[in-house]
Amino acid sequence: MITDSHKLWMNFALKESVIAYDNGEVPVGCVIIYNNKLIAKTHNQVEKLKDPTAHAEILAITSAANYLGKKFLENCLMYVTLEPCSMCSGAIVHARISHLYFGCYDIKAGACGSVMNIPESDKLNHKVKVFGGIMDAECSQLLKEFFLKKR
Repeated sequence: MITDSHKLWMNFALKESVIAYDNGEVPVGCVIIYNNKLIAKTHNQVEKLKDPTAHAEILAITSAANYLGKKFLENCLMYVTLEPCSMCSGAIVHARISHLYFGCYDIKAGACGSVMNIPESDKLNHKVKVFGGIMDAECSQLLKEFFLKKR
């Protein structure tokens, strides 16, 4: 069930995706919440940093860990506009984020249910509760516009 709280936090992630879009990045935004407080917000910066690992989720995990002063993000919630890839999904598990909420599914590279499901794997030491499709239409719109411009 999508609550007003989920919409609120996903809207913050959407604002970050607009910043990415305006900077010529794949428009993905991410926020991390702890004790009902936004502690990290960022967007893709792969082009800007010339770094293939500079996905919104990775940057948000680093920011949240710095904010909390610890390596594990237990009891943190992540909201991201696009289903995380395998790299980001692995980082989410290793950071021990408790809940992941994402907007639109990525049927080509999504690793939270579409292509594979890393966060909920029984083979790993931590499981993340995953909820997809939060504000799917709003999250996918900017991505569609971005890739139409690229073609």
